[in-house]
Amino acid sequence: MTNNAIGGKGHERERVGNEGTRKGMTGESRSNHPEQQKLIDNVQQLQNRLWAAAKQSPERRFHALYDRIWRSDVLQEAWKRVKKNRGAAGLDDQTIAEVEQMGVERFLGNIGDDLRMCEYRPSATLRRYIPKADGKRRPLGIPTVRDRVVQMAAKLVLDPIFDADFLSCSYGYRLGRSALMAKEALRKLGKTNHHVLDADIRDYFGSIDHDKLMKLVALRISDRRVLKLIRQWLEAGVMDEGEIRSTTIGVPQGGVISPLLSNIYLHVLDKLWNRHSSRLGTLVRYADDLVVMCKTKQHCEDAERDVRKYLARLGLELHPDKTRRVELYDGKQGFDFLGCHFRKRLSGKIWEHERKRVYSLHRQPSHRAMKGIRQKVRMQTPRGRCHVDVHEVIAELNPILRGWGAYFGTGNAAQSFNQIDTYVYERLRSLHVKRAGRNLKPAQAEQWDREYFWNHGLHRLRGTVKYPEATQYRWSESSPASRVREIREHGFYGGRMETRAMREGK
Repeated sequence: MTNNAIGGKGHERERVGNEGTRKGMTGESRSNHPEQQKLIDNVQQLQNRLWAAAKQSPERRFHALYDRIWRSDVLQEAWKRVKKNRGAAGLDDQTIAEVEQMGVERFLGNIGDDLRMCEYRPSATLRRYIPKADGKRRPLGIPTVRDRVVQMAAKLVLDPIFDADFLSCSYGYRLGRSALMAKEALRKLGKTNHHVLDADIRDYFGSIDHDKLMKLVALRISDRRVLKLIRQWLEAGVMDEGEIRSTTIGVPQGGVISPLLSNIYLHVLDKLWNRHSSRLGTLVRYADDLVVMCKTKQHCEDAERDVRKYLARLGLELHPDKTRRVELYDGKQGFDFLGCHFRKRLSGKIWEHERKRVYSLHRQPSHRAMKGIRQKVRMQTPRGRCHVDVHEVIAELNPILRGWGAYFGTGNAAQSFNQIDTYVYERLRSLHVKRAGRNLKPAQAEQWDREYFWNHGLHRLRGTVKYPEATQYRWSESSPASRVREIREHGFYGGRMETRAMREGK
């Protein structure tokens, strides 16, 4: 799950960014058009008021929200975000381009009238499958453009209310939270925690109990029209292989409202962990992806027991094959989270300067992420495109490389970036060699070096790694410790800073 609101500190209520699109460290630029800016400001003010009211009164149930969903400014902001997220047509085959041809004002006016008259009925979602790394297929539910706009409008209104309740351990699909913040939290926790529970919930989106979910939503929402609207989306059914099937459990992956509903459901896990199990370790959750950072092996085992117990209350269970306990000591093992591979590495500079073994938690693109970007590059550079102008091929490659590099460029990805740069160069060079064919002159291929393609505008990943926060280390002013003293203090292999009691608990 890599799409999320741009992070910062605290709850960023000063802007309404696109929660489903990553926009770098500065966020989304705001429109200069006065009317458009007025609409955005109105939606911001609404969200600010709802968030403040929910934060001030944790027990309050909101009863007058439906009228805000069909407000014209809310619907226009919802349309703007749906259009920006693009997406395929749903069951009715209506595309975003067709809506624009018909007229956006007319389209939104019809939606507003249907909502106001309580005549809105959602369509079934269109089931599509995408391949997974293990060979299986992941089901996606594609709502119609009309349903996506209504869901986005509801999300704009409901998000601030529930976000005020969500805990700091939750990072996914939240205002002012991001995947980068989750990865940075793990890096800092890696300084003192040496064991990880890498948990995977089996078929999470397909296992959410509708009745339990609606009870959780009703803890904050008493407006029966809003509750009915959510229930209709849950029970709208799916069109799968030409047949409409009813849905009695689960929420469709791909729905605009689904990330919010999934966070509401797993908020129960966050609260139970924070209340009863926080002594065992620190929970870091991004939607349904979660890890627990623990200090000892025993704490890690107890953490798995408690997570299983809390998930059972929700009718969920951990995947027996994908859930595992990881030992981070001295880089023995690593784990994947949010597309990155985390593993402890010895700091070469500190070892060289002070002869101290200091391990820090590094992250780099996972094996799956590297395989995925190579596949995308390969699809853009097949041998059959050897006669296409190189500028056109590079123009199609650059957005892919920039997006991938922006996501992974905040960790220890220098070596991985160099590997991808080399792979892209070799693919482009092979196209030139194929194009020349028998007419390839001696030493002509040597002219097609990296500089040649960079001069043609190819995006270079090398040198783009930036750290969101520099790692601070206080260098010792004393002379380097001897090897004998290091072994006596830290053990023969180094990196183990805990007491004998903690060693026995591993």
